[in-house]
Amino acid sequence: MPFIDSKITVAVDAAKKEELKAELGKLMATLHKSETYLMVGIEDKYDLWFGGKKLEKGAYVAVSLLGNAPSKDFETMTGQICDVYSRLLGIPGDAIYVTYHPISDWGWNGSNF
Repeated sequence: MPFIDSKITVAVDAAKKEELKAELGKLMATLHKSETYLMVGIEDKYDLWFGGKKLEKGAYVAVSLLGNAPSKDFETMTGQICDVYSRLLGIPGDAIYVTYHPISDWGWNGSNF
């Protein structure tokens, strides 16, 4: 069960959110997961600062993943995420920050996977 949580400084309309969600779903294969249980959160118009300076165009993307994946897959995923956010939202790659959170226990529907 992956969860991709995005904090984005720019406004994102509903159609663009759907497009972003669909693109993130396609990227799940990089981490050997499917879109079947993918959860996506998109928070736009979010204030982000880095190094004491407010980012006018920036994004923080946290990827939580039941289990783990090889570091090379996370590196590939980072490049893909930066490409998608740059292409769809005009955010430069040097203002996109991605973290990965492997999780051993994930609960759903009254029990854990």
